[in-house]
Amino acid sequence: MSDRLLLTTSSHLEGYRVTEHLDIVSAECVFGMNVLKDMFAGLRDFFGGRNKSSQDALRDARVACLDELRREAEALGANAVIAVDLDYSEISGGGKSMLFLVATGTAVKVARA
Repeated sequence: MSDRLLLTTSSHLEGYRVTEHLDIVSAECVFGMNVLKDMFAGLRDFFGGRNKSSQDALRDARVACLDELRREAEALGANAVIAVDLDYSEISGGGKSMLFLVATGTAVKVARA
């Protein structure tokens, strides 16, 4: 296994066995969406096609939130997080738009099977 904490959406890691369940971990991340990105996303929605800036913002949010989830698990002494789930939400109003991303999973210790 590498030095980097493992993450999986599965309830197990192939080739490893869970030796200890530590706790449920979560990371909550909130990101402000740029007004211009929102405007161009609306135009893209109207005319069709993919919106690269929105895709990039979602990817950046996912990476940041999973990094935070890793830190939470490492603080408990885990070397893996299983059953990872990502939930995205968007709140907008008053000319502002916020992206909420919550990552949850079970922090565990694993060893080679």
